Amino acid sequence: MASVTSLSDSVHQRLAAALSAALPQAGSADPLLRRSDRADFQANGILALAKKEKANPRELATQVVSGVESGELIKDVEVSGPGFLNITLTDGAITRNLAARYADDTGRLGVPHAEQPGTTVIDYAQPNVAKEMHVGHLRSAVIGDAVVQLLEFTGENVVRRHHIGDWGTQFGMLIQYLEEHPHELDHKADETSGEEAMSNLDRLYKAARGLFDADEEFKTRARRRVVDLQAGDPRTLAMWQKFVDESKIYFFSVFEKLDMEIRDADIVGESGYNDMLAETCRLLEESGVAVRSEGALCVFFDDIKGPDGNPVPLIVQKSDGGYGYAATDLSAIRDRVFNLKANSIIYVVDARQSLHFKMVFETARRAGWLGDDVKAYQLAFGTVLGKDGKPFKTREGETVRLVDLLDEAIDRASAVVREKAQDLSEAEIAERGTQVGVGAVKYADLSTSANRDYKFDLDQMVSLNGDTSVYLQYAYARIQSILRKAGASRPAAHPELELHEAERALGLHADSFAATVAEAATEYAPHKLAAYLYQLASLYTTFYDKCPVLKAETPEQIENRLFLCDVTARTLHRGMALLGIRTPERL
Repeated sequence: MASVTSLSDSVHQRLAAALSAALPQAGSADPLLRRSDRADFQANGILALAKKEKANPRELATQVVSGVESGELIKDVEVSGPGFLNITLTDGAITRNLAARYADDTGRLGVPHAEQPGTTVIDYAQPNVAKEMHVGHLRSAVIGDAVVQLLEFTGENVVRRHHIGDWGTQFGMLIQYLEEHPHELDHKADETSGEEAMSNLDRLYKAARGLFDADEEFKTRARRRVVDLQAGDPRTLAMWQKFVDESKIYFFSVFEKLDMEIRDADIVGESGYNDMLAETCRLLEESGVAVRSEGALCVFFDDIKGPDGNPVPLIVQKSDGGYGYAATDLSAIRDRVFNLKANSIIYVVDARQSLHFKMVFETARRAGWLGDDVKAYQLAFGTVLGKDGKPFKTREGETVRLVDLLDEAIDRASAVVREKAQDLSEAEIAERGTQVGVGAVKYADLSTSANRDYKFDLDQMVSLNGDTSVYLQYAYARIQSILRKAGASRPAAHPELELHEAERALGLHADSFAATVAEAATEYAPHKLAAYLYQLASLYTTFYDKCPVLKAETPEQIENRLFLCDVTARTLHRGMALLGIRTPERL
């Protein structure tokens, strides 16, 4: 089905045409249309245009009004103040536009695909091999997944990349420790769950790290083992591969609990770029972008200095010949631009790495790998805080395991569902509790602008009141209950009916879904979609309180209100899915 022109776009076109007719010398003019609490829309663009053309703004506004046709779309346009326009639409136009969206059997609600889609590589959800995932991994995974859903929905060609930490000194350390303490690997992978196996690996990693820091001779042996790993020693590589495979099983189990799809083909860790590192360094050095300084290959920047006032370089290759993170990240950029043909590369990475990525992007630009036709962007996110406003930790000061956090959210949500449950079996309560709990964690993250820190408060997250996913899920479930109780009455649009104020507000907001999705996708801003959905649910609550649905005055009004209910439900369902959150039919 073709996309549906939104009411705001239709009004915008009418006003722009009237403005151009009133001031032909000004060319195309933007009426600056926005939603208003004084009418359905307000146009503010006439003041700036009148000033530019040295015209009287109120006279120009009156001239524009005379050129705007009222009829099926626009009911009334009035001049307000020094030259604002207040526009009121006909009730029929609101209902007809929603009916066009409702008729879209693709489930897209008339949302268009991008006319010229590009290719975006998005780097997100980057856990580390042999380490348990903790609360710090939550935001990259949740925000990244939502941006993927938004971009794919709008038609972009999206390539997912999970740049897992699977290479470097820590693996030489871990492999050497196990060589010398084989009895400590006391589990059999096929007899343990992914979580148990990972817990064992995490324990071994901490023991190896302790010995590495305390014993210089072990540190030397571990570093030799890194050389063996990089040289492709078969026994060392086999042990490394075992760690990677066990870790992946664990990763998949955690992402499954998060209700996220992670595909093996999309996992391209640090090791995936090993063959490119030497060439990356050679290209940078030959082009003069990087220079040798005290044996290390470095890139310097005039505007980046340390506390002592001296330039802080990006170290691409260490003086001992080893490669740093920069070499891997620059090789990944080369791969993503030249092999994957990316137009945009998004890195969903902690804001604390902003300086690193600023230097990496600038280096890639100087080398000619990032041109004007390729955008590299760090979607930087803030820290997850506890209720006390400090970084979220356990009582013992340890970083909170992601699995533990999700389990607690599911337990809390299951208690809420059980309290409200009507005719749900224990299995259904468990299923709904999982959907509500995981949805609560995701929504709390996504309803906050990514670059801001946010407080992790499970009590608030699973609340039925306020800006929570549970509130939205209950709004959806309430609508499904009404639709089930409707009997022979079916949702049907009746453009001939007058609308209640609450119906108008709900209808106008539902019609702006496509514009919100486009904005959230373009700006990589899932929080804008979350805010839209919360307002939709709030407007539905007002509508539900003020406009009887099944007890409306006429059969036509019942059908039209059921239609408004169903449009709202479909919009909630689609919007929540784009955030990676389920909407259960019953709660």
